[in-house]
Amino acid sequence: MKHARVFFENQTHSVLVEADNSVRLSDGRLLAEDQVQWLPPATGSMFALGLNYADHAAELSFKAPTEPLAFIKSPGTYTGHNQVTWRPDNVAYMHYECELVAVIGKTARNVKREDALDYLAGYTLCNDYAIRDYLENYYRPNLRVKNRDATTPVGPWIVDVADIPDPSNLVLRTWVNGELRQEGNTSGMIFDIPFLVEYLSSFMTLQPGDMIATGTPEGLSDVVPGDEVIVEVEGVGRLVNRIVSESDFFSAPHRATREHA
Repeated sequence: MKHARVFFENQTHSVLVEADNSVRLSDGRLLAEDQVQWLPPATGSMFALGLNYADHAAELSFKAPTEPLAFIKSPGTYTGHNQVTWRPDNVAYMHYECELVAVIGKTARNVKREDALDYLAGYTLCNDYAIRDYLENYYRPNLRVKNRDATTPVGPWIVDVADIPDPSNLVLRTWVNGELRQEGNTSGMIFDIPFLVEYLSSFMTLQPGDMIATGTPEGLSDVVPGDEVIVEVEGVGRLVNRIVSESDFFSAPHRATREHA
């Protein structure tokens, strides 16, 4: 099953998503995909992985890490399916990152690898945009690179764990204006999801709604205002986002959209 959060008739609704991506409200009403505003399906902290694909590390001329390179993204960075993200003025390089995301379903502390999937609510995906101009060190991405308002589309929904029998063998793809720019497979992860749940929960408590963004494969490129970027993870979903300028984003219509997240 697929579970989502949407905004409709001035209310936030937790909904089930049908096979055609229509959503069913708790009162039984069925709404088309374009009748609702899609919100991030989870709102906890996001623990994101840097250089978690060997081909991506090689693409950047870095050695593959021997321990997870994790950093935290705040909920203010999230935005939903079919929403917009802004490119800051006067930057040279902003790129997408298609990522499989594991969503925590129950409190997790000192979880063993073999039990890790029992602690998940399911899987979603994100587009972890990065502003490369401010990247001082790939091993320590700073806040200006990864924590800008509404620069991490997440969603559209959470897919149950049982519906993804092998999260370590899923195709990831990114299109920009209909052109395929990135393609990889989660088999290329250096640290897989069970390892990451065990690792993170060994020194901190993961809460329901927290997310683990598992990194991106090679194939990054610059995106600019006017671009439509679609990221897809096989079996999980397809997430659409559009890039606008900084001045356009901070105009009233886009502010209103963000307030519902």
